[in-house]
Amino acid sequence: MAYRVEQDRLRAILPQGFISLRPVLRINAEIINETNAYLEFNTAIQSGKTKGWLNIAILDDISFKRTNNKVIFKSEDIEISFEPVGIIGSCPAEKDNDGTYFGTEFKRCEKITSNKEFCNCEFVWNTKDGTSGKSIGKTLPALPEEVKIIYPKKDFTFYNVASIPCKEVLGSYFVKFDR
Repeated sequence: MAYRVEQDRLRAILPQGFISLRPVLRINAEIINETNAYLEFNTAIQSGKTKGWLNIAILDDISFKRTNNKVIFKSEDIEISFEPVGIIGSCPAEKDNDGTYFGTEFKRCEKITSNKEFCNCEFVWNTKDGTSGKSIGKTLPALPEEVKIIYPKKDFTFYNVASIPCKEVLGSYFVKFDR
């Protein structure tokens, strides 16, 4: 799932050496072996010639439950739900994604060949200044924004990023693949 935020706020939080590509925060929720779940919280970046994602946090204290077709992930910090809508799309592999930075470690992206199924999605960060959002039934583009406001520099922390207000949910989908 991805949601739009004010790109200038992202720029004020990113560590040195990273450039924000789009005004997007992304939450990847994954169920492993139907017993464990975790979330990755990322933003689209460029570092040198490398384009991809910068990991903000991995939340591995996640519980999940299925209610009919809906899957709800929940932790102390977030609640997020996905409900497939039966519309299948092409493979979600991104052409400008070399991989993800986890701190200073870079991990190449996994090859995904499966198609995606679009979902309705809702989320809320349960943090002190957290944000929330709900999909509107379609996928929206996330185009780069020109600099409008120079915000004071903030530390690159999970809580600072999770507090950037959601302007809109851009889209969500699920993919089944084997590791």
